[in-house]
Amino acid sequence: MSQLSPAALQIDGSDFRIGIVAARFNEEYVSGLLDGALGTLRQAGVSDEAIVVERVPGSNELPVAAKLMVDSGKFDVVIALGVVIAGGTRHYEMVSDSANYGLQEVAITSGTPVVSGLIVGENEEQVRERCVGSIPKGSEFGQCALEMAKFRRKYC
Repeated sequence: MSQLSPAALQIDGSDFRIGIVAARFNEEYVSGLLDGALGTLRQAGVSDEAIVVERVPGSNELPVAAKLMVDSGKFDVVIALGVVIAGGTRHYEMVSDSANYGLQEVAITSGTPVVSGLIVGENEEQVRERCVGSIPKGSEFGQCALEMAKFRRKYC
């Protein structure tokens, strides 16, 4: 786990419905996040039938895809997964900032939790470590989704 990450709670997810939207850009790394999230959700009892995974071109498309999933009313929580790696220009900052803000806006305006599973790295080594290496961010995003689905059920 990442430094200072909270201990995972034992949550029965057998009654939860989870939407996941994942970017195709930087697909190897996003797939690592997806595998980690799915493993955590399944371990908590979320059935494959209760998980819907959709792919979009890149991280910039995550907010609108998350909004469409939320607006469907089919999910307790939506997880958005993407990877942005710094390049020779500041374009990566624009993409990561707008995607993150957009995901927060969807969550706040809809009242449905949206887990921002966006990894932004200065280089490929940082991203690799967090997506397919020793820092299991995908699993953490899955755990966050379970906690937020439980929280939403308590109040809705």
